[in-house]
Amino acid sequence: MDMNRRLFLGGSGLGFGSLALSTMLRGAELGVNGLPHVAPKAKSVIWLFMRGGVSHMESFDPKPTLNELSGKSIGDTRFKYVQNPELLKKVRVVVVNDANGQQRNKLYPLQVGYKKYGQSGIEVSDWFPNIGGCIDDIAIIRSMWTTDDNHGAQVQFHSGRHMLDPRVPTIGAWINWGLGTLNENLPQFIGMGPRFFDRSDGHYLGPAYDEVKLKIDPKNPLDYAKPQGDLTAEEQRLGFGLVKRLNHLSLERYPDDTKLDARIKSYELAYRMQTSVPGVVNFDKETEATKKLYGFDQKETRPFGQQLLAARRFVERGVRFIQIMHGDGAAGAWDQHSNLKSGHTKLAMQVDRPIAGLLKDLKSRGLLDETLVVFATEFGRTPGSQGSNGRDHHPYAFSIWMAGGGIKGGVTHGATDDIGFHPTEDPHYVTDAHATILHQLGLDPHAMEIPGHKRLEQDFGKPIRNIIA
Repeated sequence: MDMNRRLFLGGSGLGFGSLALSTMLRGAELGVNGLPHVAPKAKSVIWLFMRGGVSHMESFDPKPTLNELSGKSIGDTRFKYVQNPELLKKVRVVVVNDANGQQRNKLYPLQVGYKKYGQSGIEVSDWFPNIGGCIDDIAIIRSMWTTDDNHGAQVQFHSGRHMLDPRVPTIGAWINWGLGTLNENLPQFIGMGPRFFDRSDGHYLGPAYDEVKLKIDPKNPLDYAKPQGDLTAEEQRLGFGLVKRLNHLSLERYPDDTKLDARIKSYELAYRMQTSVPGVVNFDKETEATKKLYGFDQKETRPFGQQLLAARRFVERGVRFIQIMHGDGAAGAWDQHSNLKSGHTKLAMQVDRPIAGLLKDLKSRGLLDETLVVFATEFGRTPGSQGSNGRDHHPYAFSIWMAGGGIKGGVTHGATDDIGFHPTEDPHYVTDAHATILHQLGLDPHAMEIPGHKRLEQDFGKPIRNIIA
């Protein structure tokens, strides 16, 4: 395509066509058929990522022993062994002697209570009472670990690779690459909320596999999707038709140019997205009861609740992977090096009710069985205090959970020691979570590799079989 046509597409609101290229490029360039490798149990994923590092001891892995040993140095307790250099050596430090990501020795008591929920009797922090009310539909994994002690762990949780390694595709990009579309009018990988600092998902797969960033704004949900200038729908249709004819003339000259054919189809999808996407983020037809379920009636819960209701509506329409980030700022708002109690109280209030509303809404509509909901964060927080009232980064152990999509409900998997320092049962590196998701979607991680980009065995992970129904 020549430069004049590129400029025309940009001015017509079709300049984001490369973002819509995923399915076409996968078939045209890579030869993947878009079919699952095994029978899938889930069709879509809603990925909820809390940026900054949620305290595992004060969310989904309560540790009352911290109250008993409050103020004592770890070295003066029976848990002295947790700081054995052999147990700490797997962490790879990006910035030596950074002020954060350090060992914190003075044990800090729990800053919130907890109780048992549901028929399963699983203990959940009082900061998450609504999610606790859904615990019989949730599988908590209490033994996750990673190797980055700083916020490059956000990239690592999504890609499986440390910041000191080359950038590789994220889990959302692989799913976008590996599966065909369920709706030709919508992107298959959508992102909402604040992005972590690695702005790409596709990397060597190409930008066509990056997330398509959306906002909850029916008038302008997608950047560059509206024409520059005052064009009527008819004028835009005529302009698009002209570009289409020019592209097909080029295709006649170069009939074997599969990239060009895929690009033509991507622009057609981009054109359709202009009308299909705004309708999904318009909630006028939703009932007041549904909006209240997601927390629209509270200013604290409304922003995140709107994103989650949009996610449900995208799932209904066949979008494969919806990535929603929570926690503004470079490091992420959950990064409570100080004032952990006030910070986590505020942030948990923003997400707890909307997430429970999402689970209940999906279940009532019969969508939870085919939709895998993931609650994740990049690492946990230290058992020891940072300053007087905070917790530092803790990559050695943390918790995430999954629900729906063929995952068991009302179960916990893995365990940590009584101060939450190390896994003591079934430790799982972050790519085990990826492998579990891919398995539920019917994809074999080992079959997801392209020539010239050999993946490490750790990149593939292993499905967490004990939480799969």
